[in-house]
Amino acid sequence: MEAAPLASLSLTHVDYNPADRISYLCAWLALVPQALCVIYATLIWSNREIEIFLMFAGQMACEALNWVLKRYIKEERPREMHGKGYGMPSSHAQFVTFFSVTLALFLLFRHVPHPTDTHTPLSLVGRFLLSLVAVACAGAVAGSRIYLSYHTPKQVIVGCFAGAGFALAWFGFTTYLRRAGWIEWVLETYAMRMLRVRDLVIQEDLVDSGWARWEDRRKRQSFQVQGKKSR
Repeated sequence: MEAAPLASLSLTHVDYNPADRISYLCAWLALVPQALCVIYATLIWSNREIEIFLMFAGQMACEALNWVLKRYIKEERPREMHGKGYGMPSSHAQFVTFFSVTLALFLLFRHVPHPTDTHTPLSLVGRFLLSLVAVACAGAVAGSRIYLSYHTPKQVIVGCFAGAGFALAWFGFTTYLRRAGWIEWVLETYAMRMLRVRDLVIQEDLVDSGWARWEDRRKRQSFQVQGKKSR
């Protein structure tokens, strides 16, 4: 009996030129969407923030849109990558553009962190610079798809426009949900309260989350130790 032929799990399979260092770097950049999904899952599990839930939901909806567009347009990839699925628009470019534009919109228009006794949050200028870094990183990932010949420049550009357009639409939709009170209503449901989902990141830095409580705990422990020594 002949063994069945093995299949390749192409989730992280990237073709690159081993003699080209830039090609090697681009191969790593191709893994950014998978890394972002891990970051999403980690933050959702550890912070339980509704804003991160919303952003991840938008990210998955954007991926679904890309799946539909590719099968509607049915444009092949460049000649070097024929047979590896449709290429219009680039899913990598659309994914990272949605992420970077959504993050920038959040940092510049929705995130209003308040300073505390233990932490001074980023200023608007700092958040703007962070947004530029996110957009630049997205540009590097998008450009890597052209360098590796997975997509034509047109496919990448269309992917970027699709990701940015969907990010703007999703941000507007979630803004409506907040202003209409739907987010507050969802947070009061039994399921959300059981999962301990909250909405603090609008006014609180993730860096500061729990830090004030930790500092208070350390001070109490220090006072207790000093009290025991003074006896």
